[in-house]
Amino acid sequence: MAEKSYGLLKGKKGIIFGPLDESSIGWHIATAAYREGAELAISNVALALRIGKPQELAKMCGDAPLIPCDATNMQEIDACFKTVKDKFGKIDFFVHSVGMSANIRKGIPYENLNYDWYLKTLDVSGLSLHKLINSALANDVLNDHASVLALTHMAAQRPFTTYTDMAEAKSILESIARNFGSRLGAKKIRVNTVSQSPTWTRAGSGIEDFDKMFYFADLLAPLGNATAEECGDYCTTLLSDLTRKVTMQNLFHDGGFSMMGMSQRMLHLVYDAIQDTENLRKAGYDEETIKRITERAE
Repeated sequence: MAEKSYGLLKGKKGIIFGPLDESSIGWHIATAAYREGAELAISNVALALRIGKPQELAKMCGDAPLIPCDATNMQEIDACFKTVKDKFGKIDFFVHSVGMSANIRKGIPYENLNYDWYLKTLDVSGLSLHKLINSALANDVLNDHASVLALTHMAAQRPFTTYTDMAEAKSILESIARNFGSRLGAKKIRVNTVSQSPTWTRAGSGIEDFDKMFYFADLLAPLGNATAEECGDYCTTLLSDLTRKVTMQNLFHDGGFSMMGMSQRMLHLVYDAIQDTENLRKAGYDEETIKRITERAE
C-alpha cells in the first residue's frame, strides 16, 4: 500500500461489499480508500461478519459501520442501502468485491458442473452487481458523478481451465457493468470493472492449480503480478474524480500479463520443461503427442 495519502477521496462516502480478511482485495480497497480520505461502510453476509475479520477492518477504517447484507437478496440489499443513506446521506461510490463458486470449492470439473451450484455462482459472482445497482438507484442513494466498481478476472474473455463456472459469472458481471454504464451517463455515474492479477485471496487460492496459475502469470507479466495492496491503490483512482470520464471499461491491473503473447524467459522455461517427457505426461499429453513434441524439440 502507498504510505502517503493524496487526499483523492477526501469528503467522499461509500460502501465496500465483500471484504473478509487481509487476503481480500476488498479489504485493501477499503484501507486505501480510508487512507485517501473516504468515509466508509463495510458489508458482507452476516456469517462472514461473525467469523471473518470485518470488525477489525471497520476499526482500521475509523470505526466504519458494519452492515450485514447478502448481495443476492433484494430485501437485504434494500435494507443495507437504506441504512447507508440514514448514516451518510447519498454516497459517492460502492465496490463489488464478491465472488463464490461451490463447484470450484468442491473440485467439480467444468464438464460435470452441479447446476444448482452453477446458478448460485452466477447469482453471487455476477448478477449481484445488477441487484446492487438496481437497489442503489431505487433507494436514490448514489450521488451524481458517483463511481461503481467491481472486481473481475480475464477468464471472462480467455479460458482458464480450472476457473470453470466463475468465468461465466465474471462475463455476466462485465456485461452488467457496460449496460448500466451506458444508461447512467445522464447522471454522470460511471461503472467499471478491474481485472486483477491472480491474487492469494481465500477464494482464489481454492482454485485447482492456483499456485501454478499465479507463478505463470508472474513470470509472463513484464511487471510481475499486481498485489492486493496495489489493487487497492489503483482502485482509489477509479473511485476519485480523476477518472470522472472513465466508464464501461474493463481495466486490466495485471502487470501487463493480458497483453503478452510469450516472453523470452518463459519461452526458455517451457522449452527446457518439454525435454523431460515425464513433465509432458504429468500435463496429460498422450504418447503420440509426446513423441511428436520431443522429436521437434531435438
